Amino acid sequence: MSPVVRNPTGVDMVTLADIRNEALVELVEAEDGQSLDALTRELLEFAVRISVTTLDTGGARVHAQRALQAGATSGQLHEVVLLVSGLGVHSLFEGTRLLQELAPEPSTPRDAQRQQLWDQWVGQDRYWKGFEREVPGFLDALLQVSPSGFDAFFRYCAVPWTDPQLPPLCKELIAMASDATPTHRFMPGLRLHLRNALRLGAGRAAVLEALDIAAQAPEHPGVR
Repeated sequence: MSPVVRNPTGVDMVTLADIRNEALVELVEAEDGQSLDALTRELLEFAVRISVTTLDTGGARVHAQRALQAGATSGQLHEVVLLVSGLGVHSLFEGTRLLQELAPEPSTPRDAQRQQLWDQWVGQDRYWKGFEREVPGFLDALLQVSPSGFDAFFRYCAVPWTDPQLPPLCKELIAMASDATPTHRFMPGLRLHLRNALRLGAGRAAVLEALDIAAQAPEHPGVR
């Protein structure tokens, strides 16, 4: 068990060791499976560098060029950009739930507009049941306080998942790795995307290689 690390406010900090240990728990019953192919590795390297939590544009350029040499298309690389741009919604997750705790909206039955939006975007979809386990209360709170924000959240996040440029498994590994970089370490997303990757056929080797790539992402250098 890794030691507990706390920041100056006393909040427990998530470490890279915590991420690795969490993944190993999820991988207990997983088969080794295949390693990452060269193209997927470069897409992952590009993703963790172009994400807002790292934004190493120099490194992103290097790995974009390598991905192109490995056979990637410009459309595939842009789909990676669209996918990792969704990291900003983690502020929406945590901020919405924090404000619901500090200044809760009155609990009332959904009106017709809110119910229509819920049925349209959530319904009985199994994905959102898994999401609710990792980010409990967020969807209800966002719908209550901002129906337009709820609708916009789903519309934007859906874009890279409805485009056929990259296989779903590749996108889940990218999303998982982007949540596991040293400058992000967002465990709810890590667990969600790791489990999705396993359901899509990822093996232990591919998951751990993706997490190794994430762990080696540099600090945010700033942008001039």
